[in-house]
Amino acid sequence: MTDNTMPESVPTTWRDYLELTKPKVVLLILITAVVGMFLATPGMVPWDILIVATVGIGFASGGAAVVNHVVDQKIDTIMARTSKRPVATGKIDQKNAILFATLLSVSSLLMLYFYINPLTALLTFFGLVGYAFVYTMYLKRATPQNIVIGGLSGAIPPLLGWTAVDGYAGDIHPHALLLVLIIFVWTPPHFWALAIFRRDEYAKADIPMLPVTHGIDFTKTSIILYTVLLIFAGLLPYLTHMSGLIYLVSSTVLGLIFLWYTIKLKLSEERKIAMDTFKYSINYLLLMFVALLVDHYFKY
Repeated sequence: MTDNTMPESVPTTWRDYLELTKPKVVLLILITAVVGMFLATPGMVPWDILIVATVGIGFASGGAAVVNHVVDQKIDTIMARTSKRPVATGKIDQKNAILFATLLSVSSLLMLYFYINPLTALLTFFGLVGYAFVYTMYLKRATPQNIVIGGLSGAIPPLLGWTAVDGYAGDIHPHALLLVLIIFVWTPPHFWALAIFRRDEYAKADIPMLPVTHGIDFTKTSIILYTVLLIFAGLLPYLTHMSGLIYLVSSTVLGLIFLWYTIKLKLSEERKIAMDTFKYSINYLLLMFVALLVDHYFKY
């Protein structure tokens, strides 16, 4: 195995700590959370709630990501996609990474509890524990359904955004749960497309991702079935009168394009199509939430 340890002379910078938080992933999480905030009110989200809740949710997501770096250090050294991560290379040692994760997580929970509301803090705590410990430490290595079961913790950001605005009475609005459902159903086809592309690396790292345990063809079929389910889940905001025609048209078009990608993936042996499907899935989720936001303010 190649020695990935960085020379001691290479200084650690703030960019290395930023990389630990998986900023691109956190950005997508925050977009869904912020949209959840706006959907919870007919008007403008109060600026203090918007800023504090966004920072708090971002800190929690970043803290969970840092734990993922620490727990997966050995795996990361094996996989090309992750071999240059700061903990994997030794540029940031585990102790400092754990301290950083603790600082982010505790700051997040205190911020949300005292400046937003206890419900949002509690749900954030469950999401943090679900991803950082239940998924990363156990499910990821225990079952090929890891991303399905563990996907719930990654699906709650829009719920956190919603309760940050509307959760002072301790209630959870059913429409907020529809947003969770959409991301929950979206997660398997999104991540399994990447897992197909990285199948050999997951096998080398002994991670039981679905393409490793059940084969690529079975995984492609599963991606199609989940995408069909996602299209139906995407209709629920319209069917429950949460959203209007702008969202309905957007959701339908985006869903059919996603389905086209998955069918193309099923019928082709070219690995690049798996990565194309993965990339489109990110755009799909982003555009779905943009459509929800636009529809919210212009559907009348």
